[in-house]
Parts: sequence; C-alpha cells; structure tokens
Amino acid sequence: MATNSHTKHSQAPQEGRETQPIIRRIGFVYLLVVLSGIGIIVQVVSLQLNSELKEEGQKRSLKQENLSAVRGNIMANDGRVLAMSLPYYELRFDCTVALDSVWASNIDGLAAALARFFKDKPAGEYKTALLQARKAGKCYLLVHPRWITYTELQAVKQFPIFSLGQYRGGLIVEPKSKRTNPYDRLAYRTIGWKNADGVGVGIEDAFDVYLRGTPGKRVVQRLPGGEWMPINSSSDEEPRDGMNIVTTLDVDIQDAAETALREKMMENPLFEAGTAIVMEVATGEIRAIANMKRRADGGYDEAFNYAIGMATNPGSTFKLPMLIALLEDSHVSLDTPVEVGTGTWNYHGVPFVDDHRGLGTISMLEALEHSSNVGFAKTAVKAYGNGNERQFTDRLYGMYLHKPLGLQIKGEANPTIGYPGDRVWSGVSIPMQAIGYEVLLTPLHTLTLYNAVANGGKMVKPKFVTAIQKKDGGIHKKFPTEVINSAICSPAVLREIHRALRGAVENGTARGINDKRYHISGKTGTAQLLFDGVYKQGRYRKPQASFVGYFPSEAPKYSAIVVLYGEKTTEALYGSTWAAPVFKNIADKLYIAGRDWPELAGSEPPVAPEMPIVKGGRKAEVETALSRLAIPSKFLTKNTPWVGVYTEKEYVWEISKNINADELPSVLNMGLKDALFLLENMDLTVRFTGVGRVLKQSPPAGTKATKGLYVYLELG
Repeated sequence: MATNSHTKHSQAPQEGRETQPIIRRIGFVYLLVVLSGIGIIVQVVSLQLNSELKEEGQKRSLKQENLSAVRGNIMANDGRVLAMSLPYYELRFDCTVALDSVWASNIDGLAAALARFFKDKPAGEYKTALLQARKAGKCYLLVHPRWITYTELQAVKQFPIFSLGQYRGGLIVEPKSKRTNPYDRLAYRTIGWKNADGVGVGIEDAFDVYLRGTPGKRVVQRLPGGEWMPINSSSDEEPRDGMNIVTTLDVDIQDAAETALREKMMENPLFEAGTAIVMEVATGEIRAIANMKRRADGGYDEAFNYAIGMATNPGSTFKLPMLIALLEDSHVSLDTPVEVGTGTWNYHGVPFVDDHRGLGTISMLEALEHSSNVGFAKTAVKAYGNGNERQFTDRLYGMYLHKPLGLQIKGEANPTIGYPGDRVWSGVSIPMQAIGYEVLLTPLHTLTLYNAVANGGKMVKPKFVTAIQKKDGGIHKKFPTEVINSAICSPAVLREIHRALRGAVENGTARGINDKRYHISGKTGTAQLLFDGVYKQGRYRKPQASFVGYFPSEAPKYSAIVVLYGEKTTEALYGSTWAAPVFKNIADKLYIAGRDWPELAGSEPPVAPEMPIVKGGRKAEVETALSRLAIPSKFLTKNTPWVGVYTEKEYVWEISKNINADELPSVLNMGLKDALFLLENMDLTVRFTGVGRVLKQSPPAGTKATKGLYVYLELG
C-alpha cells in the first residue's frame, strides 16, 4: 500500500513540469495577439488623425469670400448720371501655365509691352520679376497695382503670352469698379458717398440698401505667401447689380445755384460758408442744393450740408410766421398802424433796434417791407404778452415749425422753438421770437414754410428722390409728394401774406432785386449767430445774411433760399445786399432758360450790339483778326503779349493784360482756349460753365495765385 502511494505522489510534479511550456507558448501567442491588436488600433487612430489633419489643413487653405455687386447709378431728374460705378480690372498672371517654348520666345516681348503700358519701370525690371515669379511657381501674381479700364484691357489682351488667354497664357482678369461723379463736385455733399467701413452721407448712404445690390460668393484658396486665389466651385454665386436712384436734382439749376453762390461769396473773404436751395413749389422736389464751405486756399467747396444740418436763428425771415399768427388771430391787419418812432425800443432791459431809423408810425405791411424789429416786437407783446403766449406758440407749432421734416437723407438738425413754461422761456421770449431769435431752424425748414405760402397754403415735404429704378428701366418704387400740412393758414390770410411778401421786394428791403420781366416775392433776413456762447464780443459779431422767396409771384413755380454765414467781424452783412442778389442771379438764369412760366407785361427783347463782340487773348492773334475783318480798333500798348478787349460804338479798344506770376490775371472777354492756356500754365485748376467768351471769373483778378487754386469761369 505504501509503495502505491509513493508512486502517485511522484508522478504529479512530473505532469506539472510538462504543462509549463504549453502555458508559456499560449501566453506568448496571446501577447502577440494583444500587441497586434494594439498596433492595428494605433494605425487606425493614426490614419484617422492624419485624415482629419489633412481635411482641417485643406479647410484652412480654403475660404468663401463675398463678391461686391456693381453699385447702381444716382441720376438727375432728366436721367443724366450724377454718380456711377465704372468698370475696372485688376491684372493677375499664372506664371506656370505657358509652355517653356512659348515662355522663352515671348518673355522679352511681354516685359517690353508692360513697360510701355504702365510707364513706371524699364522692361528689364519687368522681365526679372516675371522670371523670378515663374521660378517660384507663382500662379496668382499681381501684374500691377493699378486697375485698368475696359479699353485698356482690350489692349493688354493682345500682349505676348497674355494673348493666349487664361488657360494657355495665364492671364487672369479680376473685375473691379470705381465710384465716380461725372459732374465732379456738383451737389457732392447731397449725392454723398459710402466708404468701405460703412460710413457715408447723402443719397449714397440713405439709399445704400438699394444701390449696393446683392453680393455674390466665391471660394478662394490660400497660396504660399499668403495670397488668396479664386477657384472654380459649385457653391459660387454671381452678384446681382444694384438699382438706380432717380433724384429730383436738375443739373442746370444746380450749376446755376453753385455758380451764383460761389461768385458772391468770393467777393468778401468774411464769408466762411453758404447754402442755396431751389425747390419746385407744387411737388417739394429739390432742384438744386448748393453748400459751400471755404477751403484753406480761399476757394469754396461742398464739404458740409448746411441746408439741412445747420439750425440757426433765422432772423427776419421768421417775421413771416409771426405775421401769419397775428393775422390769423385777428390781432392786426396789414393796415394796422404801429409806432416805431426812432427805431429803438427797450423791453425788460433788452434793446430792439431797426436798421431803418425814424420811420415813425407805419402800417404792419410797411413793418414787414422795411423789416422793422421794433414794429414786430411791440406788436407781438401787445397781442401775446398778457397771458396769450401759448396761443402764439401753438400757431407756430401748427405750421409744423417745431418738428423735423423727416427727410430722405440723414443729417437733419432738429428745429427748436421754446414753449411757455420751458426752462429757457423768459419775459422777452415773445418779442425775441417775433424777430427770429430764441428759434432754431435749418434753411430747408424755412424754405418749406415759404414754399407752402407759394403753394396755396399747402406744406409739402421736401423731396430728394422720386424713384428707385431697376436695371432694366422698370420702377421698383416711387416716392409721391407728401403733404405735411394741408393749410398753414386760412385763404384770406394767405392772400394778405402774398401781398406783403410781394411788397417786400417791390417797395422794401429787397427792392434791389425787383424785376419788371417777372415778379419775385420774398423776405430778407439779417441775424447774428451765437459764438462762444454770446451774440456779441465788444464790437464783434458773426453775421448771417439770407433771402427766401418764390417766383413768379402770380403763378409760383419755384421757391428758393440763400443763406450766407460770416466770420467774426465788425462789419454788417445784410441779406438785402448779399443773399438777395444770389437769389436773383439764380432766378434770372431760370427765367432766361424759359422754365415754363407766364410772360409778364413789360418784358423787352434784348437789343443787338452795334459793334461785334471781340474776344481777348494773344495780342498778335487779336490784331490779325481785327485787321482781316476790317474792324476799327485803337491799340494802347505795344509790348504786352496778352490783351483784353472791350467795344464802343466806333472802336474796339484794347486793354493791356500784364501777367504777374504771383497774381491771378483777368481773363474776362477771352475765349476759353486762351483762358485755359493762361491759367493752367500757372498751375491753377479751372472749372467753367457755358460757351463763348469769359463773362465772369472768380476769384477776381489780383487775387494771390497759389498753386492749385480753383478758378471758376462763366462763359456766354
């Protein structure tokens, strides 16, 4: 028994030793399987990561960019273009496309053609740059930073290599556009602008959503060096061009307004700015809106829209709503007498003074005609100064003088008319408002009131745009005339107001612009502007001269306002002597142009001159012309190269024109060719209107001739 037991125990260790190698082999296989699995997992993860990184890298080298649409045109009322986007092109070049043989035989010709075209560097430099670009594999090289026109593009397409097109020659043409104003600075501030940062003014800004169109989209790829090149993609979208804006502006009236305003302001260096507006009575459509601000060189340019953005004390032009209130409330008639005495009156310590002294007792009609501050202030106090202040102010509010007009363009300054009980209301507010103080109105707001008088009492909103036009010529949207107030006063009062405003021109402060050919109605205004918080510093004031009215009086077709803003001065600048003549100049041009108003009795046809009109110019040429035409002449000088000419009954006289390099010469009576030759050779910038000989020039002769000075000529 013992022997058997020993045998069993001795066999067990032997069996254990035999199974150990098997277990080790199984463990080794298991380890290999695990390691293989880990390897596979690592490889899968690596492939996935590489794929994602590659995809991410590709995404980073591609992006979608917007393509700007061609901006719509801004047009005058007759279709003439005031602002437009001209097509231009940027030249790019894929230097890798052309075959080696084509490149070798044509690179010199291409370099020479580019040098001749751009004229900025020799052909050798162009060749070097092109060779380096091809060696570097440039496929989107900017050929030149200057954009070229369509006509220039046709020439560029004939250059060596470029003539093979994009896919064999590598020429890439990127369409661009530039905004331009064909009439240069005409109505520039009203037409406006819109920059890349979204900042803008005028019509360009107000109607941007229609003008800009719908941008397109394209995919671009990042190239070595950081440039982005367009690639063909199914997701690309073409832009849709913007719509056109049809304005109310009349190019000829605008030109007349700007010329008249600028010329008058150039007569006196004290004027720092001015504005002139012409409105069509029935519709409120703005036919002209000129805004002039003095530049550092002494010239004037459109830099700020004073017409809508400058609210000031209107001065005596505000006597119109005062008179309407007095008549409507039956406090006076035009025949009611008012005692103005010597033309001075003190009320609560505030002096009221007339420019015309010693009128004594006058009627309310004469008080308006002579613009009597004393007459209007005393009458206003008598009518509204004893607890009736609100009655007067309510009348002004009823004429819509206290709210913005809600114009189609931005920048309108808010009107201000104090109301009884306001913080600024005082015991002298009534008489001060009666003569146009403690009131702030823009020139356009004042004109809108006078236009209502001309329009039978109906106040219409000023309008700058009549329609939005599709590219095919169809109308997307129209802007009808909007009525602000159907009747600013009763018909009986309106008749009296017409009589009073006609009297101011026929017998009053504006009689200097009275005309027998056609009748003007209106009112002058002379005011003082606040500066440094006061109206007066010692003897110094800031004057404002204005005139507002309409014509022809019997059947008003146009209303207009002129406002001139002076610098700090001791001089008196009156509306009658400064603003009214500008108004008359504009009205004359409209009358002469035959703008469909009735002929009035008393107009006389022009008388033909007895002697021919002779233009000034080079003396030798003038002498030759007079001699060949057998025109009698009398020459006063011998050695001057330039002459001016004027005509008498028997002789054509010559006037010496000595040219001083530091002073602006007179070119009056010269032809345009000679005037341009003389002025532009002095590095002066010339702008002109009309045809014929030079009738007017500004600045006048003798003005310091600084380089780049603008000289404006009117021909006729």
